[in-house]
Amino acid sequence: MAARRIALAGFGLAATICFLALGWWQVERRTWKLDLIERVDARIHAAAVPLPPPGQWPSINERGDAYRKVRVDGVFQHECETPVQALTERGAGYWLLTPLRTADGVVLVNRGFVPSERDNPGVREAGRIAGPVTVTGLMRMTEPKGTLLRSNDPAAGRWFSRDAEAILRKCGIDGARTFFIDADATPNPGGYPVGGLTVIAFSNSHFVYAVTWFTLALMSMAGIVLLFRKERVR
Repeated sequence: MAARRIALAGFGLAATICFLALGWWQVERRTWKLDLIERVDARIHAAAVPLPPPGQWPSINERGDAYRKVRVDGVFQHECETPVQALTERGAGYWLLTPLRTADGVVLVNRGFVPSERDNPGVREAGRIAGPVTVTGLMRMTEPKGTLLRSNDPAAGRWFSRDAEAILRKCGIDGARTFFIDADATPNPGGYPVGGLTVIAFSNSHFVYAVTWFTLALMSMAGIVLLFRKERVR
């Protein structure tokens, strides 16, 4: 019986350490998430800044640049317009991603949303802007390969995520692209696509998770104490 109690105590101690580690990890995740929310909130309410030069494009990352408001001039390459399946507050449809040729290079712009029933050549043609444009929007990080359940199929023209590099490569444009730009709500000709639908929401349940793990740690420690109290009583 003594060996069994020692084994149970060892298991309880290991569980306690594990639960404490998980709880502390959630505390660190909460700190990181609050910092992220603060940084993103500051970026989306700041004035638009010029897009970084091409030499910095490969190093653009989520921590330093996600949701930064930028402004860029160029000409849309509508012949490479790419619809990507989307589900938004307006229902199911497509994001229309279009390369924008700038003086420094080509960037991908998510011009906005078109509902499924309006996804036809006529609507797309009416919404195309010819000539120089200025795009203001938020920098977003690329979404490579597809979604959890469905992979992008460039050859068949089926896109389920906004994979900036793959979409541009399909258009014959090479180069590392870690980002695309979500255009703001500036109206487009004919009313479509509809920009400015970027969802900015971050789940932050880390405090609840931390409390749960720390509670389990306390329960494990209580179990060890009870185990040895019973031994003393005997």
